[in-house]
Amino acid sequence: MRISKMWKAVVAGVVAGAGSVSTALADDTITAAEGWAAGLAVLAALGFTWAVPNRQAATPPRDL
Repeated sequence: MRISKMWKAVVAGVVAGAGSVSTALADDTITAAEGWAAGLAVLAALGFTWAVPNRQAATPPRDL
């Protein structure tokens, strides 16, 4: 299964943002600081995930 670098980063950003927003909604409001934290979590997840290369598939050994 091939997952492109773009979709891997998008999923990581969505998960980071959802986790941050769900924590911020514990008191039923989102403050400006919590909003900034959620935005920075999304950007950090996108950037770090984009920077890490996908593992290359192992080539099977050749029979001699």
